[in-house]
Amino acid sequence: MKRMSAIGLGAAIVLLTVPFAGKPVFANIWDAGVTIAENLQKPHMQLDLVGEKQIVTKNNGGKEQVTWEADSKLVVRPGDVVRYSLNGKNDSKRPVKNLVLTQPIPQGTQYVLKSAQADSQVAMQLTYSIDGGRNFVANPTVQVTLANGKVETRPAPAEAYTHVRWHVDQSIIPTQMVKVAYQVKVR
Repeated sequence: MKRMSAIGLGAAIVLLTVPFAGKPVFANIWDAGVTIAENLQKPHMQLDLVGEKQIVTKNNGGKEQVTWEADSKLVVRPGDVVRYSLNGKNDSKRPVKNLVLTQPIPQGTQYVLKSAQADSQVAMQLTYSIDGGRNFVANPTVQVTLANGKVETRPAPAEAYTHVRWHVDQSIIPTQMVKVAYQVKVR
């Protein structure tokens, strides 16, 4: 009985290593495993956040010029404007779908109204939160009680903004870049 099982095992090994359509069966099984692993790989975005301080100078004609200074040891003071840029790249082999980029307004700063922008190559919806990130809308509003007791709805002031969110409307294909930015003023 032992002799029969040894012969059967030897035949099985020979059959598995005999070329099948130009490749050994072991190679086909390995390739299938790699393909399955690649298909199971989740799409991945590499994200980099960069902060830059706004520098305002005057040229020879007295006209103001704005430049941005990026430094890992950036020092800011009250009144300074900082631009945060979030740069992303799909570094996987699959498209990234339903990408949402949410950035908080850092404590000690206030959002600079209408400063949020997005790369024009990718369609995005821009929304904001004024309640700590629980709800997002395109145009935040607040209820204001006037001196006569009447309640009015008005656009939310800059200091009420707590988060900025970009919802990408399309799939981000492999190696595609996404760039968004917004500005805050140091209090």
